[in-house]
Amino acid sequence: MTQSKHSASVEIPMFESINAGYDSVFTFGKLSLGLVAPVEQYAAGPVPALEQHIERIQLAEQLGFRAIWLRDVPFNVPAFGDAGQIFDPFVYLGLLAGQTKDIALGVASAILPLRHPAHVAKAAASADVLSGGRVILGVASGDRPDEYPAMNVSFEDRGKSFRDSYAYIRRMSEPSACFDNTFGQPQGDMDMLPKPSAGRLPLLITGSSQQSPEWIARHGDGWMLYPRSADLQAGVIDSWRERRKELGRLPAPAMQPLYIDLVDDDDCPPTPIHLGFRTGVNYLMEYLQEVRQIGVNHVALNLRFQSGVPTAMERLATEVLPHFHQ
Repeated sequence: MTQSKHSASVEIPMFESINAGYDSVFTFGKLSLGLVAPVEQYAAGPVPALEQHIERIQLAEQLGFRAIWLRDVPFNVPAFGDAGQIFDPFVYLGLLAGQTKDIALGVASAILPLRHPAHVAKAAASADVLSGGRVILGVASGDRPDEYPAMNVSFEDRGKSFRDSYAYIRRMSEPSACFDNTFGQPQGDMDMLPKPSAGRLPLLITGSSQQSPEWIARHGDGWMLYPRSADLQAGVIDSWRERRKELGRLPAPAMQPLYIDLVDDDDCPPTPIHLGFRTGVNYLMEYLQEVRQIGVNHVALNLRFQSGVPTAMERLATEVLPHFHQ
């Protein structure tokens, strides 16, 4: 039977186009993969060696990973147990802008209450322009109480501080913005430069960031989730996207991190590690296909517990990426 030429066309949902990095990482109904910096094993302690750290990120780009993610860890807090990539994320973004060509440069996530939003807006926009529009900015309220008194900032008030900072950063994309905010009152008689390459920065909310479900649905260009069971994660994503629809907002991408230790035995079943698992490639493929089906659009792989990192990167590029990056 031939289809009638009068049949109604099916509208395929799409995410909003924002900048080159955002558009390359997020596609509705598809899953892409990135890596968390530093791309090395440092399971024995909180501080990485950072040997060949630029070369590892350049290799990730060559192999086809869509994004590299930096974290905002101001202090090496013993209770947290992870110093991240050590370098300030915005300084590091500037370096990576000149050392890479195509890979998206993400921050997961800038702790807004611990930084003045004018500095965040200018640093992120600078890196975005220098990289040709490849910056994706995750933002969070923070979860390490030790850091707040060191900066004379209230941990209890971080939810309101996050909202005010978020609003300030958004307004900085406007020409000569004039507004009243707890972080300052620009009067419209001056302007912050540069502006983001595509007119605004893609801002992704991390977790709840001390905000209500409605606020999360109303604001942000995506949602950075913590790993959960597939059933729970599916419910969270479905509820969030339904709220966005009710608010008249377009669909937006969801992403999550995942710690992995990929072993040689392809059929090795998973055993738990921190926020992830040690397993063979077959179970990893099953897991990634499952999270794609429930609406996750990007997974940031963390190789902190991975032995033989370059070899594992090559295996992922050969055996996993082709099934998702099409």
